[in-house]
Amino acid sequence: MRIASIKYRRLLIVFYALCMMHVAFVSSCARMGSPDGGPYDETPPKVVSTSPKFGSSNVKHAKKIVIEFDEIVKVENAMENVVISPPQIEQPEISATGRKVTIDLIDSLKPNVTYTIDFSDAIVDNNEGNPYGDYAFTFSTGEQVDTFQMSGHVLDAQNLEPIKGMLVGLYREEEGTTLPDSTFRTLPFERISRTDSKGHFVVKGLASGNYRAFALKDQNQNYIYDQPAEMVAFSDRILSPSSRPDVRPDTVWHDSIHYDSIVYTPYTHYYPDDIALLAFESALQNRYLLKSERLTPQMFTIYFTAPSDTLPHLKGLNFDVEDAFIVDATPHNDTINYWVKDSLIYNLDTLTIQMDFFATDTAGVLALTTDTLWLVSKLTKEKIAKEQQEKYEEWVKEYKQQLKEARRAARRAEKENADNPDVLPISDASETPEKADKSDKRKKKKKDDDENIDIPPMPEEFLEYKTSNLQAMVPDKNIDFTFPEPLESVDLSKIHLSIQVDTLFQPVEFLFRQKLDDIKTYRLYAEWEPDTTYQLVIDTTAFVGIYGKRVEASKRAIRMKRLDTLSTLFVTLQGGRTAQSSSSNSQLPTGTWDGALVQLLDGSDKVVKTIKAQRGKADFYFVEPGTYYLRLIDDLNGNGLWDTGDYDQHLQPEPVYYNPNAITLKAQWEISQDWNPTLLPISEQKPLKITKQKPDKAKMPKNRNAERLRKKKEG
Repeated sequence: MRIASIKYRRLLIVFYALCMMHVAFVSSCARMGSPDGGPYDETPPKVVSTSPKFGSSNVKHAKKIVIEFDEIVKVENAMENVVISPPQIEQPEISATGRKVTIDLIDSLKPNVTYTIDFSDAIVDNNEGNPYGDYAFTFSTGEQVDTFQMSGHVLDAQNLEPIKGMLVGLYREEEGTTLPDSTFRTLPFERISRTDSKGHFVVKGLASGNYRAFALKDQNQNYIYDQPAEMVAFSDRILSPSSRPDVRPDTVWHDSIHYDSIVYTPYTHYYPDDIALLAFESALQNRYLLKSERLTPQMFTIYFTAPSDTLPHLKGLNFDVEDAFIVDATPHNDTINYWVKDSLIYNLDTLTIQMDFFATDTAGVLALTTDTLWLVSKLTKEKIAKEQQEKYEEWVKEYKQQLKEARRAARRAEKENADNPDVLPISDASETPEKADKSDKRKKKKKDDDENIDIPPMPEEFLEYKTSNLQAMVPDKNIDFTFPEPLESVDLSKIHLSIQVDTLFQPVEFLFRQKLDDIKTYRLYAEWEPDTTYQLVIDTTAFVGIYGKRVEASKRAIRMKRLDTLSTLFVTLQGGRTAQSSSSNSQLPTGTWDGALVQLLDGSDKVVKTIKAQRGKADFYFVEPGTYYLRLIDDLNGNGLWDTGDYDQHLQPEPVYYNPNAITLKAQWEISQDWNPTLLPISEQKPLKITKQKPDKAKMPKNRNAERLRKKKEG
């Protein structure tokens, strides 16, 4: 009985356990959710071992570096994020397998050199993507490991945009010597880094001494400036690395929004940390014929890869080139349109041309080159005839439709005016034999009328053109006329500008001139008065294109804005250009900003107005309300443009500065703004609001446990 009792109790326990499992299973099914898998892993991976040992010296033959972590990891975008210094001509192989990251170096190790493999924040754990942090593996083939660092920014010289992915390199200057300019063109960098999304870089593993810094958009990955099209930056500043103890504030975050505290962490501060490299593309690039095309019979275009001071010389091989073209070239002669004036020439199927031009030879020198062009129009005679036939058929269809509508209107009017009230409508469906006969006669007459319609000539096709906005103009603007082709003639007597005085329009004087940089654009100048209406009348023969088209007569109203809807900004420039910024091509004195171009920019970094500074001032009148920014171009050669640099001539690009603060203008406001363009470091000037290259979001642990806990409390 005792044994049976024990068996019975055991059976009850098993039965009870099975029931509880069933209840748990049913309950979990009812919740329609997965069981809680425990807290998320928010701990970044940790290095547990390396081969060779981190910071080792006298490493002679290590071609494989292995870094082992405490969990499975991966390396994100290794080709972009990992930088090995000194640079490797043969690109190493970087891989992550399980807990190990392996770097296979293909180049031979250099003697007595510190090697740095900078992963930045590319190493993350495999599951949650928690970043290991800023990590650089270091070893030395010599007796000691060099630990100095230098940092700074690379910016686009024209607009101070941070440049991401730019290569930054250093050369060491021996004491008492000057680095030859040819070094950058013939020898690979000694130490390198790469810029991040902020344009920031850190060159690590430096020994004490003097260095020169360069930046390069390395197209062929040989760490040498040997391609004229490569973006480049250089500095004459002598850089000597140093360090001192410092403290930085680190924020301890509770979650992605709230922080717990700020901890002050001691660290080693390396100098210099303010290197500024302004990158540019040289105007003196390799020049060759890119392509030529003839989109229409009347015009062909020649494209070159780089500017030139001279136009190519053309010789017609199947036509007389004398006075055959109107030349429409860009300011630097890299794109040239040739408008063919004579119909006997442009009606040729193929224009055969011998062209003499300057191109870069194999020695990198501009030399006179001869090429032959066979230019066939992409718009063939057959296609032109087809398009004209389609236009004519469309015109015939439209004319007949208009004629039908006019006849219907006439019949309706005739019916309404008829004296006999018994006349049935033409569309009456009840027909007697007599009415049916009359209906047949009407249909036959209508058919005969349709077949005997005399189609008049197509209306004249006028020369179309575009003008700048004529409504809500501000008084310091003028009117641009842009034509699709060069003009044969301009008759100023056919242009009438008048101002409204009371209810009448009175003529006003104006100037009408072709723009210097565009032969197809003309500008109408006048002394515009605010809060005034003008009238612009263009007669049919005012403008005639080179192919005989006239413009259509038009009458347009021009409305000037009221002064009380506009703003005024007075800018006073403080400080002045330094002797260093005023390079050898400068025509302007130091200690002043006279002659500099001060630009008012909108929220997309586009120029709204440009004023040349005089006596330290730049005044902007008639500005529409809005938020604006300021840029200054130190126009050292006084040509009214920003000019790029040239490494071979040791010429830096013209300096550019930004006011870091936005300026809000409202109607009727007059704002005075003092600005010292050199007060802030160049890397801190451009406002983030108008910076197109935004910083990448920093990698941080995701704090998913805190987020899950918050959701549980809320739900």
